[in-house]
Amino acid sequence: MTKRLAVILSAVALAWAASIAPALAADPAAGKAVYTSKCQTCHAADGAGNPGLGKALGVTWRPLGSAAVQGMSDDDLKKVVTTGKGKMKPVANLAGADLDNAVAYVRTLKK
Repeated sequence: MTKRLAVILSAVALAWAASIAPALAADPAAGKAVYTSKCQTCHAADGAGNPGLGKALGVTWRPLGSAAVQGMSDDDLKKVVTTGKGKMKPVANLAGADLDNAVAYVRTLKK
């Protein structure tokens, strides 16, 4: 009886998770607004990077649409945003749905 109950509970949990997944999906359109306010100054509107800032910092931009960036997992991208990398500082006050949406928008920059 316990095995049967476990199978039934697993099926119910799976059905529930599948039903809420679309509601939890990130929104690239909302992410564009986040990107514009939090990221665009450094990374430019198209994700290619701000050349003047890159020169001042002594960095060569890795375009956000490049295979290297697009090949990163969402979790890896979120980690870079929230903890920084190299000369990139962490983005302040960006978490939760806004972070998910910003990553979804960056995915739209794929070249």
